[in-house]
Amino acid sequence: MRHLRLPSGGELPVLGQGTWGMGEDPSAHAAEVTALRHGLDLGTGLIDTAEMYGSGGAERVVGAAIEGRRDEVFLVSKVLPHHADRAGTVRACEQSLRRLGTDRIDLYLLHWRGGVPLEQTLEAFTELWESGKIGEFGVSNLDTDDMRELRSLAGGEACATDQVLYNLSRRGPEYELLPWCRDHGIPVMAYSPIEQGRLLDDPVLRRVAEDHGASPARVAVAWVLAGGGLCAIPKATKLAHVEENRAALDLRLTEEDLRVLNERFPPPEGRTPLELL
Repeated sequence: MRHLRLPSGGELPVLGQGTWGMGEDPSAHAAEVTALRHGLDLGTGLIDTAEMYGSGGAERVVGAAIEGRRDEVFLVSKVLPHHADRAGTVRACEQSLRRLGTDRIDLYLLHWRGGVPLEQTLEAFTELWESGKIGEFGVSNLDTDDMRELRSLAGGEACATDQVLYNLSRRGPEYELLPWCRDHGIPVMAYSPIEQGRLLDDPVLRRVAEDHGASPARVAVAWVLAGGGLCAIPKATKLAHVEENRAALDLRLTEEDLRVLNERFPPPEGRTPLELL
């Protein structure tokens, strides 16, 4: 597994496992746990979840998957913005820890910006870090102006990452946000790197995949990883898809591949508001 350097000097794996949509159907629990554990077997130790996913159900799935294997995992979770005042963030984190069955979250994120002042969330993150309940903190779905504001606040310089929607069809962050984050040494986590599967039938992507004897999903994830300073967190509940995602780490796209994909999915020509799913 390759890693990215965090502002603290710590390391973030470049490839992880997403859990958005897990924990919603009890009949799928065993398969979801098995998929996550298979990812761990393959060395994909970063698992990303959130209190919002399945109203805590995804965290319970993750807790079952990492039982007895906590030291193999770089664990990421998120606090909802309406919980993100100082007391609410601490309380939400403690509830997440109970669902996850662990005493620490390696990276704890503000899920998106709401009405709570960022100062209060940062105060809570600092308190949680000082108590050892989280190892790093960061944000999700914050655009460049929000990141500038965050960095200007006490404790904001310790922000470890910004997790945003980024894939071949959602390249808006390339114009301003990604360069800003690179300039400040902040890795970006790309969620939905295959656009929840909607990219997979694209004929150009499929042609590039065929040239490599690979799946379109593998190419789409490899394209994100080729960007530099980026971590991808695709979700998979089928073992074959878990393996395809892990194989993306070893796929090297050529300059011709990148040219063809750029023609099909052009980079932004100007500033684009950050998109959400």
